[in-house]
Amino acid sequence: MIFRLVQKGLIGFLGVQVVTAGLAAQELNEPPYYAIENARIVTGTSNSIANGTIVLERGLITAVGSNVSIPPDAWRIDGSGLSVYPGLIDSLTDLGLRSAGAKVQGNLGRLGENQQLGSSEKPYSTGPEDRPGTFTWKKAADEISHEDSRLSKWRRAGFTSAISAPTKGIFPGQAAFINLAGKRGRELVVAAPVAFPVKLKDSGGYRGFPGALMGVISYVKQTFFDARYYGDVWAAYEKEPRGRERPIYDRTLAPLAIVQQEGLPILIPGSWAKEIRRAIRLGREAGARTVIYGAHQGYSAVDTLRKTKTPVLVSAKWPTRSKDADPNVKEALRVLRMRDQAPSTPKALEEAGVGFAFYSDGMNDPKEFIRNVSRAIEAGLPKAAAVRALTINAAKIFGVADRLGSLESGKIANLLVTEGELFEENTVVQMVFVDGRRYVIHKATEVQGKETGWQGAKP
Repeated sequence: MIFRLVQKGLIGFLGVQVVTAGLAAQELNEPPYYAIENARIVTGTSNSIANGTIVLERGLITAVGSNVSIPPDAWRIDGSGLSVYPGLIDSLTDLGLRSAGAKVQGNLGRLGENQQLGSSEKPYSTGPEDRPGTFTWKKAADEISHEDSRLSKWRRAGFTSAISAPTKGIFPGQAAFINLAGKRGRELVVAAPVAFPVKLKDSGGYRGFPGALMGVISYVKQTFFDARYYGDVWAAYEKEPRGRERPIYDRTLAPLAIVQQEGLPILIPGSWAKEIRRAIRLGREAGARTVIYGAHQGYSAVDTLRKTKTPVLVSAKWPTRSKDADPNVKEALRVLRMRDQAPSTPKALEEAGVGFAFYSDGMNDPKEFIRNVSRAIEAGLPKAAAVRALTINAAKIFGVADRLGSLESGKIANLLVTEGELFEENTVVQMVFVDGRRYVIHKATEVQGKETGWQGAKP
């Protein structure tokens, strides 16, 4: 009886703590609603609204339209002369990762479990069983930090989300879809895992197999074959374990088996047309849904991409001649042609009905990213298609279009407010909203006194 009374008291105490923590987590100085009115609203999925209103409530969009009822306690923002877009998405990056740029420590794959190495010694791989350069169990979602200084830099350019993935190894780990603001790392995670990137270059973290490109491709295939077998064995065991020998758990293969079973995308690089076709074949043999990334010569592989219904992440880091290149060495015609025509790839994909999104590909300046997307527009890509490639297309490719990527009621309140149209040279980013929290980038609207209607403290 005493134990039960103590237990009840403990539960009551914990209940109070939970409620208190919940209250503490709320932004008490933020208004319960925001309403941006009289603005041009680019929804991302339908026709733009020339003079509309969008209402946000506790991190969600609750109303969008030309005739919207505004809650009386909303913080009203006069959007006259402003445009509202879905928040922009960088479709492949390492934003937010604590380990970004850090050197991988220790050994790789199974070698890392069985062997202690000196600081200067690299593991030696003799075959696929050693799992070289393979970190499929690593989760970007577990390494996200809100303190990454690049997050605010990307927000200032209008980005509110990104697909963040580890970068080291042939199988670097599991990508996560994140928002670019929050008070804790875990608050940034929207969905995880959303994809498994694959790299086809030796990352230099081991010696021996697989080494050259042919070996890497062979290793990737073998790993997926092993994952298929691993998944089948475990499925058979779990269906009828009695009388069966229990399979051995393998943290490397288990995530890939789930990829094959649940249809999560694997991201395979391919810049040249022949590389794109090779990547599609590799993905088909791996038994996984394939997304190509790179695709600078995608204009020459459009038919294959369309027929196979393969989505593409287009690198906005257009190819250029290396600054260190010998000026006396003539470049091959195919290189010059690809360099010239790469920005036309998005137009070709759009016209062929191939789903695609843009990613920054390691660029340090998000404004350069936007400028490079503008080059695709100059090469014939419609502006509306460019907006979709930075918003709803990315959300669709990574399976989160039901929660963000467009301005629709019920979706996460990620949006961008600009003075001028996106991609125009003199356009100014006034503010962004991430999970409904406002981040002022340019304070002209406040100076002009355009914000009215809420009597509480400003956030």
